[in-house]
Amino acid sequence: MNAAVRILLAFLLVLPALAGAGELRGTGSLGVVVERATGSVLIVDTMARRTIGRVEGLGDLSHASAVFSPDQRYAYVFGRDGGLTKVDLLTSSIAKRVVQAGNAIGGAISDDGTLIAVSNYEPGGVRVFAADTLDPVADIAAIGSNGKSSKTVGLVDLPGRRFAFALYDAGEIWVADLSAPETLAIEKLTGVGKLPYDGNVTPDGRHYLAGLFGEDGVVHVDTWQAPLKAERILDRYGRGEEALPVYKMPHLEGWAAVGDRLLLPAVGRHELIAVDARSFTEKGRVATYGQPVFAVARPDGRQAWVNFAHPKNDTIDVVDVQTLKLVHRFAPGPAVLHMEFTPRGNEVWVSVRDADRVDVYDTATFTRKTEIPAQKPSGIFFTARATRIGQ
Repeated sequence: MNAAVRILLAFLLVLPALAGAGELRGTGSLGVVVERATGSVLIVDTMARRTIGRVEGLGDLSHASAVFSPDQRYAYVFGRDGGLTKVDLLTSSIAKRVVQAGNAIGGAISDDGTLIAVSNYEPGGVRVFAADTLDPVADIAAIGSNGKSSKTVGLVDLPGRRFAFALYDAGEIWVADLSAPETLAIEKLTGVGKLPYDGNVTPDGRHYLAGLFGEDGVVHVDTWQAPLKAERILDRYGRGEEALPVYKMPHLEGWAAVGDRLLLPAVGRHELIAVDARSFTEKGRVATYGQPVFAVARPDGRQAWVNFAHPKNDTIDVVDVQTLKLVHRFAPGPAVLHMEFTPRGNEVWVSVRDADRVDVYDTATFTRKTEIPAQKPSGIFFTARATRIGQ
């Protein structure tokens, strides 16, 4: 038997197994769309611009977010009901699910992909799990310097198997080092300001910023400093002006970090604040259509796309980062909740909740290329996030 015949016979033997394995695909173009009202997520292919699967049974997804394993195969979905669900993107199935708290607000994955941390409102604190099994690893009770348990918010990963988060009720920022979970080390910064409501870290993992809901200002922590120190920036950015009612909390996890600038949504104001990413001083403002919720940077850094709180949540503003000028404004439809760019920014996916669809736009021409049916869609998360700090 010659070599060619042997290869052919071997192929014929494995052909049935290959046929039963389903379609082969990479994971770099995949993502999830949260269907908040039905406790489900769509698995989408960004290159094909279509849905390839749907996973149900994820609980309360009214404020859901997701992170991805380093190999981009698994999404870890954080539900408002405390559910932590590991979703297999290739099989459109639940690999593992635990309900780890009564009320959760998001989570993060460690830089090495081995730990999943979840930020909780009830009972407060942060719980940490093994990424492969979802077995518990650590339980961090957020007892502030006032002796009371606190909600935790603004949870992000930092280099070196660390996590940073804010204690909403206590007005503190903690950095937890889990490089050796059995000897968990926590550095606590107290008295940082009133009601830190959200936070994010710069793409290099160095600068952690937390917005303050109880006062005009932002807290900055340089994570390279030893010991850590909290510094107030943009102090009293409202300058005593009468505050507007806050219809929806802005999200600092959706800030635009581009080059030497950060564009931050201002609490209770119709504007973005431009911040120098080196001196952390204000460098300008952008008047916006409404109260910003997310300000998301296009991957090349030239534009920031901004959506707004109710009752002006049908509109998106596109801002030129270099000039801080509005370059485009359009209204995709009722209740625009989230925007996610494809990895190189040629397209942006927009969830239009009350129209039950996700729209895909060309970012160069602003033309809508297609729409994808979805049941009350909210968050959109693509696997490219697996390669980025803080996402």
